[in-house]
Amino acid sequence: MQNPLRLLGLALLLASPVFAQTPPKGHPSPVGAGWRPLFTDDLSNARYPKGVWSFEEGILTATEDKAIWTAQPYENFVLDLLFKTADGTNSGVIVHASDTANWIPNSVEIQIADDYAKQWAESPASWRCGAFFGHQPATKSLVKRPGEWNRYTITCQDKLIYIVLNNELVNTIDLSTFTSAKTNPDGSTVPEWLSKPPAELPLKGHIGLQGKHAGAPIYFRNIRIKEL
Repeated sequence: MQNPLRLLGLALLLASPVFAQTPPKGHPSPVGAGWRPLFTDDLSNARYPKGVWSFEEGILTATEDKAIWTAQPYENFVLDLLFKTADGTNSGVIVHASDTANWIPNSVEIQIADDYAKQWAESPASWRCGAFFGHQPATKSLVKRPGEWNRYTITCQDKLIYIVLNNELVNTIDLSTFTSAKTNPDGSTVPEWLSKPPAELPLKGHIGLQGKHAGAPIYFRNIRIKEL
């Protein structure tokens, strides 16, 4: 006879959000119940330096290297968006930001980069598009050339983050395994400015987009979110 407590424990595990989350195989349909724009057209629900970020014909872009943030924090969600790079773009989608004034060590950055540019093609793999910046590279480079639109779907559920780029799962991140601020689980060195172990970061935080970093612009549109 099976131990009733053991069966109860297994049932609870199967019902847990992490266990129940199935890795996405592609992009969702970001319409219907639960989906809404991350930012309003007038950016009234965003925090950003005035004059830096703006929507023009549905495209969100920045004139400086300043991030834009959601006014409210989020925990478990699916974020779906389109982005377009320029020559040399280095940007990112930021999640779990508990301190937006000092976000770099206090958040998770999903990297956006022009992988065709020499400076990023020759950088560590965890600095290229689809990576958990500074920690875990994407399984492959699927970003399109500058001037073409790409699609990201980023799913955050508890300690797990799934990254779908251009309809393919390119990264699965288990934050609980990143317990060091010095060395990643694969043995690579963590950049010194990422001074907090990701496993210790709060899971509820603001969502942000990095601005015109490294002198190259970045463009976003159709940014939608669904809370889980």
